[in-house]
Amino acid sequence: MQKNIGLIGGMSWESSAEYYRIINQETLRRLGGVHSARSLMFSVDFDEIKQLQHAGDWDRLAALMKDAALHLERGGADFIVLCTNTMHRLADAITSSVRIPLLHIADPTAEKIKAAGITRVGLLGTAFTMEQDFYKGRLQSRHGLDVIVPDGDDRKIVHEIIYRELILGKINPESRQAYRAIISRLIEQGAQAVILGCTEIMLLVSEEDSAVPLFDTTTIHAVAAVDHALTR
Repeated sequence: MQKNIGLIGGMSWESSAEYYRIINQETLRRLGGVHSARSLMFSVDFDEIKQLQHAGDWDRLAALMKDAALHLERGGADFIVLCTNTMHRLADAITSSVRIPLLHIADPTAEKIKAAGITRVGLLGTAFTMEQDFYKGRLQSRHGLDVIVPDGDDRKIVHEIIYRELILGKINPESRQAYRAIISRLIEQGAQAVILGCTEIMLLVSEEDSAVPLFDTTTIHAVAAVDHALTR
């Protein structure tokens, strides 16, 4: 019997759709037949989330994430997958509000990186993810990785492309070129690989855009959810 995956989505719905696709494709690949994943999703209004993020109102955001987690627990979810990197800033608030576990996005990502023998990694994501400690700090303290981020100007470019384009599903060749250049500069700083630490970035760049491996957190997290759902 599969465990029931509880997904907190809508941040953005573009990447949440990728989670749903990957989880079901991976479940079918492993189980065959016409199998699909047992799951339920609580999807928020991202406009509200975006406004609160940029206003720095993390207390209100925590309340919204707790409410989403409680809805999933009451609906029968066995564990929670938060379909966004940035909102893992509130991972502790979520886990304190429910009795079911949260599958933290940074942990399976770090395990993949370490399994590849990589110790120094670049991180791309929203400004919140790149500049605050909740994500890179976990990679460093729990997993022993050396994490580097772009400089201030490059961080601004990465962040603005996410919020002005990728969350709306807009894919611009100029933005891909900008990301390629930023990845190249991270490599020059010694990055042996780069984490795509925002769930929308995988819509814009792929392995062919980088001279070092890219670790797509959306795919890694979604596959880890299937691992957990199929483990007794």
